[in-house]
Amino acid sequence: MIPASLLLAATASVVSLLSAVPTTAFISPSALQPVDISSRRGCPKAWGSISHISRDGSACRTKILPRRSFLAANPDEGAGTDVSRKIGIIIAGAPASGKGTQCESIVRDYGVIHLSTGDMLRAAVAAGSPVGKSAKDYMDAGKLVPDEVIIGVVKDRLSEADCQSDGWLLDGFPRTPGQAEALAAAGVSADCFIFLNVPDSVLVERVVGRRTDPDTGKIYHMTFSPPEDSEVLARLVQRSDDTEEKVVVRLEQFHANVEAVRGYYKDIAVTIDGTSSPVNVAEEIKAAVKGKLLEA
Repeated sequence: MIPASLLLAATASVVSLLSAVPTTAFISPSALQPVDISSRRGCPKAWGSISHISRDGSACRTKILPRRSFLAANPDEGAGTDVSRKIGIIIAGAPASGKGTQCESIVRDYGVIHLSTGDMLRAAVAAGSPVGKSAKDYMDAGKLVPDEVIIGVVKDRLSEADCQSDGWLLDGFPRTPGQAEALAAAGVSADCFIFLNVPDSVLVERVVGRRTDPDTGKIYHMTFSPPEDSEVLARLVQRSDDTEEKVVVRLEQFHANVEAVRGYYKDIAVTIDGTSSPVNVAEEIKAAVKGKLLEA
């Protein structure tokens, strides 16, 4: 039997050591594995993140860091890339090609600033601003908003401090050759242009079944990913331009411009099969972006 005095001494030593450790410890991402901790969700390894494990091992969360900060702290994760240079990514694809899902993965992997002109324009419509009222007529008709309405907004946003320091992801912009030329004239250049390729028949099916939760903004699909909560299901709404008639108009507009835009970025363009699973698409995008960064 161990004497009580020894047990007390050992306990005091352990308490002393723990008190010297911060409540939240920073764990090297390169050492992380998807393991279960105290029946909590495991800590996934992710480029652009640092995971935190509490001292008692009961909590695990991941914080997205700007690319520069992350790579400065973990140089091995970014071997072959220039930490000081901001990363610029453009992702293009027809309506319902999966851009939203893949943008989430890109932001998680690289810590870049996600810029969606659609979100900005819809916010302007909801606010009833002059530019929002102008955009609403086009959006309700399923047409693209004219270049002059959005080019200035994008250029100003890219010049802000967070995009300059952390890099950026342009979601669905530029959509026309004129927009691409305007970006180039403003001195904006990207590292990788990602195109999600999905057949029109698949796109129409995806769009028509799409619904949005007005409370959270989360998008569901009535066939592929309906909500499990009946209350959520009851409040779902369909966007005014998510009908078959209007999506056909949007696809015609998209196809009329996308080839010219892809040609404008042919040196950095990568085509990804958007009909594959979201996980597979994300892995292909990650490989493509890393390849373009190594070429730069």
